[in-house]
Amino acid sequence: MPNASSVPDMIITTASVFVDDQAKALAFYTEKLGFEKKTDVPAGDARWLTVVSPSARDGVELLLEPEGHPAVRPFKRALVADGLPFTSFGVDDVTAEYDRLVALGVDFVQPPTDVGPVSIAVLDDTCGNLIQIASTNG
Repeated sequence: MPNASSVPDMIITTASVFVDDQAKALAFYTEKLGFEKKTDVPAGDARWLTVVSPSARDGVELLLEPEGHPAVRPFKRALVADGLPFTSFGVDDVTAEYDRLVALGVDFVQPPTDVGPVSIAVLDDTCGNLIQIASTNG
């Protein structure tokens, strides 16, 4: 087993969310959630399309990945049917962000809820996913 000093310093550079329409996803994630487009290059029949937080432009990129693989749609439908978010985004204040997003027409399937050390809410990203937003309490 390698010791800690021989383990590479690996970082997360990209995370994915599967979307049913990249243009619709880009509009939602930028115009509603407030992310900024970072990369947009052709990739076969789709695009390598990423967004980032405006406060962390060099941070983790979120890939708006087409749901072309046959396993993706059943997987996404099962998560939504069970009310499970695909991923989670951190915010400073869940209630304030919930209010801001509702005013922009975003649909939530779970309003702000205190779950101990964090508060969460779950929204529908209009692209087949439930997305959780979370903030620490206290």
